[in-house]
Amino acid sequence: MAQRRTDLAVEAHQLWQEGAGETALAGVRSEESERRGFLVNTVTVSTSEAAQALGKPQGVYVTIELDGLLHREEGAFQRAAEAVAEALRPLLPKEGPALVIGLGSRAVTPDLIGPLTVDHLLVTRHLVEQVPQHFGHLRPVAAAAPGVLASTGMESSLVAQALAGELRPACVIAVDALASRSLDRLCRTVQLSDTGVVPGSGVGNHRVPLNRETLGVPVLTVGAPTVVDGATLALDLLERAGRTGAEREDLPGGEDFFVTPREVDLRVADLSKVLGYAISLALNPSLSVDDLTMLLE
Repeated sequence: MAQRRTDLAVEAHQLWQEGAGETALAGVRSEESERRGFLVNTVTVSTSEAAQALGKPQGVYVTIELDGLLHREEGAFQRAAEAVAEALRPLLPKEGPALVIGLGSRAVTPDLIGPLTVDHLLVTRHLVEQVPQHFGHLRPVAAAAPGVLASTGMESSLVAQALAGELRPACVIAVDALASRSLDRLCRTVQLSDTGVVPGSGVGNHRVPLNRETLGVPVLTVGAPTVVDGATLALDLLERAGRTGAEREDLPGGEDFFVTPREVDLRVADLSKVLGYAISLALNPSLSVDDLTMLLE
């Protein structure tokens, strides 16, 4: 099986199965379920051998297919936010402040997921500290969108380290755009994990990772695929056309191009709002979508 670039564990597992011609990989458990009408796939990587085989760190990866949101079904936004929140909540520490880092560049639409999610987040740290009689029941949440190295001169990880050192959160939630191996998952899939993230990995621009080792606290990742690289797309389309046998090295230069949906601006805006609401709901289970709408809008 020709190599495909993907940040999604569910796709990495599928690619391994296709390449190995087997259905099971020792150290990997894959389960499907449904939440709020959306398909959920949970991949648990429990051994170093399995992690090496998939190219993913050991941990839990939850993928939620939000097709109803893409099709703008009635009530899809609320169901999507609640579904993502319910899947994220078990990965969070039970208590303590949280720091949300929105990774990505505001100048590049497919990379806007992180910064726009922060815009839709209920930030409460200052309220809990300054007006505890009214907001003391909420979990302290701080947020930042540190930008990218090219525009700030600073690694995102350095900003996150400084903030984590000063604020001492119980966890960091990193939000980032991802890459998929398939057009079918672009801007309609959310992946949650407890493994941290490497900023820029979706487009092959690997930076210093954000994880427990670098930040000193648990790092959860919330991401959505917005791009597929040219070589991966070409291989996928060739297979759909029944032309198998091509390899990535047969497509020189393909890795330098990234494809995104035509209406990516609208899809990123929708997904970011879902993620902002979902993270807020996961951190503050006493709130509802209607509560967040009143507080944020």
